Amino acid sequence: MTTLLVIAKEPRAGRVKTRLTPPFTPEQAAALAEASLTDTLRTVAATPATRRVLVLDGTPGPWLPPGFDVVPQCAGGLDERLAAAFAGCAGPALLIGMDTPQVTPALLDVRLAEGEAVFGPALDGGFW
Repeated sequence: MTTLLVIAKEPRAGRVKTRLTPPFTPEQAAALAEASLTDTLRTVAATPATRRVLVLDGTPGPWLPPGFDVVPQCAGGLDERLAAAFAGCAGPALLIGMDTPQVTPALLDVRLAEGEAVFGPALDGGFW
C-alpha cells in the first residue's frame, strides 16, 4: 500500500455528530467524535503504509499522532472532496472515514495492486 487517507472533520462541538444531539450535548458528541478519530488515527499509524494523510476540515489538535501529512479538504460536495483527496496521491491509495474505530491494521493491509478498488464490508451491513 502506498497512501492511506483518513477524511475527517475537526472534532469541535456543534460541527460533528450533530445527529446525536439531542440526546447528547454538542460537547458530548464532539468527545465521541474525537475518541473515534483518535482510535482511527492510531490504527492507521500502525499500518505498513508508506504515507499517511489526514484530509481535514478544520485545524489539527493534540489528537493527531506524529507521522501524518495534513491536507485541507477542498470545497464542494463529498464526491468532490473524495476526488481531490485521491488526486493528491501518487500510486495506490486507500481512504477511510474518521468514524472507523473498529478497523484494525490487518484489515487496512490490503493488496491494492490486485485490483482497482477494495471495499471494506462492516459486520453491521455497512462498509468502512
